[in-house]
Amino acid sequence: MSLSSQISTGHFRSRHVHTNRDNEYFAFSQVTQTLKRACQSGDRYLMIEAAHSSNQLWTIVATDLMHPENTLPSDIKAGLLSLAFFSLKQGHHVISSGVPVDPLIEVNMRIMRGLRGESDP
Repeated sequence: MSLSSQISTGHFRSRHVHTNRDNEYFAFSQVTQTLKRACQSGDRYLMIEAAHSSNQLWTIVATDLMHPENTLPSDIKAGLLSLAFFSLKQGHHVISSGVPVDPLIEVNMRIMRGLRGESDP
């Protein structure tokens, strides 16, 4: 597993080293918290911004999964691509029709549990 240095402040002050998996977890955590805050606020504009952020993350995930150098097993890639397509479609529905974000939050939480090596109940 390759390690990358994550400088969270952008000013080279952090001395923490995070794995790529940690960075992925952080990205999903940030987007999920944004979705939760938007849901709690009831603000339609915040909801659109949160769904857009979710779509950006899932677009990056899908792009990475389809890259020829991605070494994940084919069955895992297929499953994650399916989740990416579902999440993108759901995010577009949130933006265009105002459907609830609960399914997006649930998918992201499951991904986060998987990244942490926790089993799903």
